[in-house]
Amino acid sequence: MTPVAVITGASSGIGAATAVALGRQGFRIVAGARRVERLGQVAGEEGLALRLDVTDEQSVDEFVREVGKRFGRIDVLVNNAGGALGLNPIAEAKDDEWIGMWKTNVLGLMWMTRACLPLLRKARHGHIVNIGSIAGFETYKGGAGYTAAKHAVRAITKTLRIELNGEPIRITEIAPGLVETEFSVVRFHGDRKAAKAVYEGLKPLTAEDIADCVVFAVTRPPHVDIDEMVVRPVAQANVTTVARKAPKAKS
Repeated sequence: MTPVAVITGASSGIGAATAVALGRQGFRIVAGARRVERLGQVAGEEGLALRLDVTDEQSVDEFVREVGKRFGRIDVLVNNAGGALGLNPIAEAKDDEWIGMWKTNVLGLMWMTRACLPLLRKARHGHIVNIGSIAGFETYKGGAGYTAAKHAVRAITKTLRIELNGEPIRITEIAPGLVETEFSVVRFHGDRKAAKAVYEGLKPLTAEDIADCVVFAVTRPPHVDIDEMVVRPVAQANVTTVARKAPKAKS
C-alpha cells in the first residue's frame, strides 16, 4: 500500500523540496499551500495538490476532509508552514506581525495536527514531522515574536510525544539554522537586498538539505523514532555567531 504524505507550505522552499524528495521515495504526496498554482509540479503525477491556508481553521478542515475522502488515512504529516515577520524589538513590536507569526507557526500547526490525527491513527504507522528552528531554543535581538512561536512549536512537539506515547505514531522535530529560501524575503516584506544580506559570506543550508533530513527520519524502521534533529551550516555556531568571509575586493 502506497504511503500518503501530507506536506503543508509545499509551494516553495523546504515544503516543496520535501514533497519532491518524499515522492522519489515512493510516497503519494498531498501538497497544501495558499499558492496552489505552484503545487502541481511538487505533488507529482500520482499526488494531489490542494489549496490550504493553515491560518484559517475552516481551510484546514476542508483540506483534511478532502484527504480523508481520497485516501482514508495519512501515514506522514509534515507541518512545514511557518515563517518570520519583521525584526522589531519588543518595545516596537507590531501586533499584526506577531499575530501572523503565531497563527502560521503555532495555531496552524495545532489545527493541522488535531484535524489529521484521526487519519494518522488509521495508518499502520503514523509519523508527524514538525519543522521547527534553532529559534525554538535560542533567542536574538528583534526576534522575540518568531523565537516565541518556535519555542511554542518545540513545546507542542514534546507534549505530543507524551500524549501519543503507546500509539504507533512517531514524532520528530527538525530544527534548521540558516537555510536560504524565501524565508528572509518574507521576513523583510519583500526587501530582497535585506534578505540576501542574511546569507552573505557563508554557504547556507538549502531546502534540499532539510528535505534529506525529513526523508531519513520517516524511512527509519517503525520502532525507531528520530526524536529531534538540529541542522546548521558549518559556518553557524549559534543563531548569532556566524563566520562570514569578507567579500572579494573589486579590481
